[in-house]
Amino acid sequence: MAEMTTTKRFSIGYGLLMKKQKSFIQDSLVNLAKERGIDLIKIDTDKPLVDQGPFDCVLHKLYGEEWRKQLREYLVYNPNAIVVDFPDAIERLHNRISMLDVVSEIEEVKSDEMASFGIPKQIVIYEPEKLKEAKTWGEGLKFPVIAKPLVADGSAKSHKMLLIFSSEGFDKLKPPTVLQEFVNHGGVIFKVYVVGKYVKCVKRKSLPDIAEEKLESLHGSLSFSQVSNLTSHDRNDDKYYKRMDLEDAEMPPMSLITNIARGLRKAMKLHLFNFDVIRDTKVGNRYLVIDINYFPGYAKMPGYESVLTDFFWDVLNKKEARSFNSDKELMKLVDNNGAGSDNVSSA
Repeated sequence: MAEMTTTKRFSIGYGLLMKKQKSFIQDSLVNLAKERGIDLIKIDTDKPLVDQGPFDCVLHKLYGEEWRKQLREYLVYNPNAIVVDFPDAIERLHNRISMLDVVSEIEEVKSDEMASFGIPKQIVIYEPEKLKEAKTWGEGLKFPVIAKPLVADGSAKSHKMLLIFSSEGFDKLKPPTVLQEFVNHGGVIFKVYVVGKYVKCVKRKSLPDIAEEKLESLHGSLSFSQVSNLTSHDRNDDKYYKRMDLEDAEMPPMSLITNIARGLRKAMKLHLFNFDVIRDTKVGNRYLVIDINYFPGYAKMPGYESVLTDFFWDVLNKKEARSFNSDKELMKLVDNNGAGSDNVSSA
């Protein structure tokens, strides 16, 4: 009787908060991965990670020193396991200043078209009294500005943003606060999803443009939902609808978007993220990165199951580049007891 051959199966342990589990771990993803020989297994956060598995890969979006410690200990006993992604690298995206500073670290990006990219002017204010002192803001930043909490940890509080038209609008803000210039961008935002080497750009409606003459009559602050109503009286105007029609919005050059994604991936040493881009309507071919998020809502991306399954397969079969981390880098963050490295083996 012929001897049966068995194909190696891989296991991915996922550590996700319940909300993320419900949106990401769909039956369609689990079943497709299973067909490719990959089993997605829930990590029990009430038990030590080292007592679970062993997993070929740990996929997570968990934070805190206790979780870091568990990852370190797990890798001592499972040195060949792959972790997606590094706690230290993810941490950088929890600060809205360091988040966008990474854009300046990208090497020169080339595009098939004459397009450029950057970030909006922004500063962080730590003292309440300095919020109202526009002269302390630095060169080039003026009203209106977007006020965002410095911390971007995914909480409801971190998403509370205001458009400020005058100093009175700062009354209810509690620093530290990031002030970012408001740029008219045609009411369209481009959301770019990155999964390893895969890049997908989609269009979404955004805040409407605000005419210069209208700014003179605006004071205080408005929430983003209120800003969306600013042009409500114009909504019978065909020009308004045309301006807000996503079908008519021109996509950014894909060569530019792909190269920015590649540059961010290399600079941040992250594999799962998205970034938001707007087109400065005053310049036309100038694109601004305004936000970067780790492990976004991929289920909103058409065909996410096949994209993520392909990524898992490439990671587990070492086809996904592992050049981000030399042995020296892997040993950078060793805990006090020498138990292991924070910078774990990467896909």
